[in-house]
Amino acid sequence: MRWSYRIVTILGTEVRLHVTFLFLLAWFAFAAYSTGGREAAVASAVFLVLVFGCVLLHEFGHILAARRYGIRTPEVLLSPIGGLARLERLPEEPRQEIVVALAGPLVTLIIILVLAALLRAMGAGDNLFQFDPTERQLLPGLFQINVILLAFNLIPAFPMDGGRVLRALLAKRKGIVAGTRIAARIGQMFAFLLGLLGLTSPAPMLIIIAGFIYLAAEAEAAAVETRAAGQGMTAAAMMITDLRVLPIYATLEDAVRLLLAGEQREFPVVDNDRRLEGLLTRDTLIKGLAERGPGATVGEVMAKPVKPVMPGVPFDRALEQLRSSGLPALPVVDQLGMVVGLITTDNITDLLLVRRHLAARS
Repeated sequence: MRWSYRIVTILGTEVRLHVTFLFLLAWFAFAAYSTGGREAAVASAVFLVLVFGCVLLHEFGHILAARRYGIRTPEVLLSPIGGLARLERLPEEPRQEIVVALAGPLVTLIIILVLAALLRAMGAGDNLFQFDPTERQLLPGLFQINVILLAFNLIPAFPMDGGRVLRALLAKRKGIVAGTRIAARIGQMFAFLLGLLGLTSPAPMLIIIAGFIYLAAEAEAAAVETRAAGQGMTAAAMMITDLRVLPIYATLEDAVRLLLAGEQREFPVVDNDRRLEGLLTRDTLIKGLAERGPGATVGEVMAKPVKPVMPGVPFDRALEQLRSSGLPALPVVDQLGMVVGLITTDNITDLLLVRRHLAARS
């Protein structure tokens, strides 16, 4: 994930922090400092960190529930608009998705009950929602924020938790692709109304959240359609086989000639036995020319190590491996490590477009 940094790994899941979270933290601290001084700034920063701690616990509710069904979660991202756990695949059955979707709100509900018990023990009584924010009461503030988060997440607007439950119910009757598309449209309608409310309030944060919901709904619907279109395919069916490779001792000048001679933009780098050594992309080539000159070898500037794809890997795994690599292409190698093809994002897009049109026509 771009502009994010790993801060810790918990139970095999990387917890990543988006850089914009630090800006949000600084903004809250500065606003508090302007009105109440250093102590107020520290209290505001601590409160925000605790809120995101609750968000992280919410996300680990999803993560642990998904693990029950054999679904790993490589990463969870914390950003100013909340948390996002990236599951390696969707649950296979609608019932499983409902369990995974509701596990997060269940954790938030437990946090609310614990905070309520602590507040009552401290004499808050029935006034759990009545507190003066200028007094910076930590526990009442956390209680109220978690209640809002619980209510917001249960709204049936995809891709929020309530929307995922709705998608699972729709998928039972209409299939995963149609169910996701309908749930995404409902989520985008909600995002439009939320953005309108943010404009009239005015509340800039609501506008940001609305934009996130709208784009995330569209992106996930497209991802589900992509996986459906590639169902039954393997890496061998979507790789480029008419490709050029570069020996590891080739110069960048040789690479430039290959780049200009055709439409190929990424070149597997191989040894004398055509075994994979790395990958030269157009960006690394240009950077290498600027830093080392045309006489440098591709072995000096290529991306390495590169985890190749095996020909028999299913489509969804190959696509996920390509996305997580951060590279525009991945070499395909046989059991001996020899390069037999190349998977690129452009080639996958073209192939899926053809398959969608053929399916629609049939």
